[in-house]
Amino acid sequence: MVGNVWFDRSLDRLVYNVEDPNYAMLATGAGVDKATEIDPTQKAAAGDGRSPDPILSTTFSDELIISNNGQSRVFSVSIKDRGAISLAGHGGKAFWFSKAQSEFVTSNYYYDSNPQWLNRWNEKAIPDRYSGQRWELSLPKESYSLQERAKDHKVDLGGFARTFPHPYGPASYKYYSTMLTVSPAGDEIAAEFAKTLMAQEKLGTGSATDFLAISFSSNDYVVHLYGASSLETEDNLIRLDKTLADLFSHIDNSVGLDNTLIVLSADHGVPEAAPTLNTLGFRQPFYFNKDALLTKELMGKLKSEFGLGEEVIKLYAQPYIYLDHDLIAKKNLSLSDVQKLIAEEVMKVKGVAAAVTSEDIANNRVADSRVNQLIRNNYHPLRSGDVYMVFGSRTYINDMDGLTIASTHGSPWRYDTHVPVIFAGNKLEAETISRPVTPYDIAPTLSAT
Repeated sequence: MVGNVWFDRSLDRLVYNVEDPNYAMLATGAGVDKATEIDPTQKAAAGDGRSPDPILSTTFSDELIISNNGQSRVFSVSIKDRGAISLAGHGGKAFWFSKAQSEFVTSNYYYDSNPQWLNRWNEKAIPDRYSGQRWELSLPKESYSLQERAKDHKVDLGGFARTFPHPYGPASYKYYSTMLTVSPAGDEIAAEFAKTLMAQEKLGTGSATDFLAISFSSNDYVVHLYGASSLETEDNLIRLDKTLADLFSHIDNSVGLDNTLIVLSADHGVPEAAPTLNTLGFRQPFYFNKDALLTKELMGKLKSEFGLGEEVIKLYAQPYIYLDHDLIAKKNLSLSDVQKLIAEEVMKVKGVAAAVTSEDIANNRVADSRVNQLIRNNYHPLRSGDVYMVFGSRTYINDMDGLTIASTHGSPWRYDTHVPVIFAGNKLEAETISRPVTPYDIAPTLSAT
């Protein structure tokens, strides 16, 4: 998985990382509504089919199932399809929230038909309980530590407002379900669904270890729209803390926390929004316009040295520039030379910190450094682009396929890669680990217990 999307040269288009035409959604009309979907990566999918088949390796959940010949049961839940599917692996069962239908769904990769308890849960229309309500601050404003210094960069999405309060509107409103997912409501709904799943599937009651993975993904959307140091982000975390406390209480009452191992982590961090940093006196961070990569100097050298124009650049999909290999081959040009020229020229653009070619990565011609090692880790010969782009610290493209956002992630800088990894419950004794660890350490740690 080199990203949420990548350019598939065999299909000649962007593909979404969990799309699969071989496995259809079980609910009618529950796929992505491209007219109202704000997540451009989901809109990139050619159809509504979803499965874990694009994942090229096994996951912890898969190895758990294999370790005891299928006695362990694995389930995952998220408001995002990719959040649930990746955590369930190839052998588990995944459920995710359909914004088009405002209900939880799955695909026929996992089931021939919906479990009856899933249909009953959806019939309760729990998401509709937020209809006509507003997301308001849960504490007095002076109680928040993140006192906002800038607000103009925050997004007013479909009337959800740039500042508190944020009205959900009626359940019939076309953006209603989307607004749930970009607020604490999304994770609250996911937790409610997870509690029902636990009870109906009787998780934790057998002799083998069961695995329930929940991706609380609303926080990601909230930070994208409002930025890290916003009242929305802090209030969302306060409410998520309450949601987790309620979930843990439910688990304690059903199977007991002494019999439960809790792991809490994140797949990435986030930078401060550039305008917030600007108010603090930082002049370097800014929102980067990707069109700035196509400088006159670059276009001129492509023309003079290779006889190429802008058409040689297929597209930019974070973090890669993809080139037209067929055109380069047709002109009997060296792919390595074209990549090198583009990398050298874009490195001269203000806001670009590094540009590394895939030919250099594949042939081990990249200097040893922390950032370069992370770039190498992302490389896949069929999925990676031609030039890996790294923007300067807290400088990033804030345009997601036409949707202007406050903040984003995906860089190799510490603010994006430094995340908590917390183990709790199961009679663990308290200990703080100060050496560097990553979420990749979770699977071997769990496997060793």
